Amino acid sequence: MVSTEYERRIAARFAGFDQDGNGYIDREDFNAATKAVLAEFGTPARSDKGQALYVGAEAFWQGMAGIADRDGDQRITREEFVNGAVKRLRDNPDRFGEIARPFLHAALAVADTDGDGAATVEEAVRVLRALGVPDGVAAVAVATLDTDADGRIGETEVVTSFARYFTVPE
Repeated sequence: MVSTEYERRIAARFAGFDQDGNGYIDREDFNAATKAVLAEFGTPARSDKGQALYVGAEAFWQGMAGIADRDGDQRITREEFVNGAVKRLRDNPDRFGEIARPFLHAALAVADTDGDGAATVEEAVRVLRALGVPDGVAAVAVATLDTDADGRIGETEVVTSFARYFTVPE
C-alpha cells in the first residue's frame, strides 16, 4: 500500500517502465523500449549502436531487478517498484542513475545523429516520444534537461536528471 506523497510519486513513475501496460516491469519492457528507440532513429539492431543499446537495456533491467524484484520471479510489480525505490534509493539516489547510465549513454549515442557526443533538444524529444512520453510532456522534460541552455543534451545532464526524477525526495 502506498502511504506517503513520496511513495505516490515513485509509484507514478512505474507506468513509464511498464511499456506494455501489463502491470509489471520485466525484461521485455526494456527490450520494447530499445526497439522503439532504434526504430525512431532508423538504427539497425545489429549495428554497434543498436547492440550497445540492447546491452545497456539489459544492464538497466538487471540493476533494477536487483533493487526491486524481491521475490526473484523476474518481474517487478508496482508494489515491488515502490518498495524497492523507497527503501533502497532514498538512501543512495545516485545508485538509480548509475544503473541506468549504460542505457542512457547508448540511447544518447543513437539519438546523436551528427556524432558530436550530445543529442540536440529535438533528438532527445524523439527519444522520449519513442518511449511513450506524450509530445508536450517530452518537450517540457527535455527543456529541463538542457541545464546549460546550449541546445544539447549530454550524458551528465541526462543521468543526473534521470536519477532526480525517479528518486524524488520526500
